[in-house]
Amino acid sequence: MYGLADCNNFFVSCERVFRPDLNGRPVIILSNNDGCVISRSNEAKRLGIKMGHPYFQLEALIKRHNVTVFSSNYALYSDMSHRVQQTLKSLCPETEVYSIDESFLNLRGIKEEELDDFGHYVSRKVLKDTGIPISVGVSHTKTLAKIASKLCKQYPKLRGSCYMHRPQDIEKVLRKFPIEDVWGIGRRFSVMLKSRNINTAYDFAQQPLDFVRSRMHVGGMKTWYELHGRPCIEFEAHIPDKQQIMVSRSFSTELSDVEDLKEQVSLFTSMAAEKLRKQGSVCHAIQVFLLTNRFRHEQEQHYDNQLITLPAASDSTVELVNIAVKTTAAIFRPGTFYKKAGVILTQFSPKESVQTVLFDEVDREKHDKLMHAMDKINEKQGHRSVVVATAGFDGIRMNRNHLSPNYTTDWNDILTIKV
Repeated sequence: MYGLADCNNFFVSCERVFRPDLNGRPVIILSNNDGCVISRSNEAKRLGIKMGHPYFQLEALIKRHNVTVFSSNYALYSDMSHRVQQTLKSLCPETEVYSIDESFLNLRGIKEEELDDFGHYVSRKVLKDTGIPISVGVSHTKTLAKIASKLCKQYPKLRGSCYMHRPQDIEKVLRKFPIEDVWGIGRRFSVMLKSRNINTAYDFAQQPLDFVRSRMHVGGMKTWYELHGRPCIEFEAHIPDKQQIMVSRSFSTELSDVEDLKEQVSLFTSMAAEKLRKQGSVCHAIQVFLLTNRFRHEQEQHYDNQLITLPAASDSTVELVNIAVKTTAAIFRPGTFYKKAGVILTQFSPKESVQTVLFDEVDREKHDKLMHAMDKINEKQGHRSVVVATAGFDGIRMNRNHLSPNYTTDWNDILTIKV
């Protein structure tokens, strides 16, 4: 049997852990640059606030209903996600991190008659240890577990866990479950299926396998089998290494000064290089890109980018930043106003299997020691305690006018309790 632990309104829940006064009140979280809604409390949903709703269109409603607004605090959300995952790992034989707020659970070894109680125990334990409410779905396959988890969110009477295992119960749920909400279907396939009057998960499960194979190939077949209770999607207890790392952001204001762009690109490169080292990889190429504001139709539009192949694979922030800064200067167009920039590291290899270069101009051993020391200091003293000079300490130039404190990742923001 499989389980899916899905955090309820995760970003909102993270804020409420440290602001319990917000429980029962409408809360929304905004995307980068405070652009649109990316997380909503149930109270905000009842007000008609939709996912992706532009913030500027909601100002009157927010004021009228006293909605609390937060900018995205990804440092906080990432740390809280890690805490939830650690609790789940302590309870289950195997876990698979699917996203920042979802984890699959491999429940082998747990007796079937104990699964219902176990699901409720997991839900209570995570809430007790982290303050984050979760919905646990348990069923025969990962796809059915995901459906059970969604069902759990819809019906509070289930008390945090839904054990969906009897054939008659599964059929009853699938008959009402929208096809577009089935994991693995996607927008394109749901449009095609609806055009054929296939509107629910049950409708899809009743289609001939040959039809699914011809129209939706292997992915569709796996979903079909999973809806019939046959596991076809492998459980990945270990997260596979990324084959590409990209860090990009839109700026709060357009940048036309090359030095400002260099600083931002340096910061993005530093963030990407840190992720690269964490998975024990090195990259053979780096790409830098700059974009103008596509909504400013009166301005000439540009997408400037350049891919640089490294003479020797590297994970050194110093080396990669140096290349990125030079590349930024090379592709920069004077007089152009850029709204977004980004860095992509690609062509990865394991660090331990890197082939050296005879005429290498970089002291690899010295760079390795420096990066190790830099990562340790930042891990102990806080993110970006030590940076390369070109990245500065000002951070990413984004609008975050409603940012909450970094309660768990910055000593300066730790909660003060008065007795």
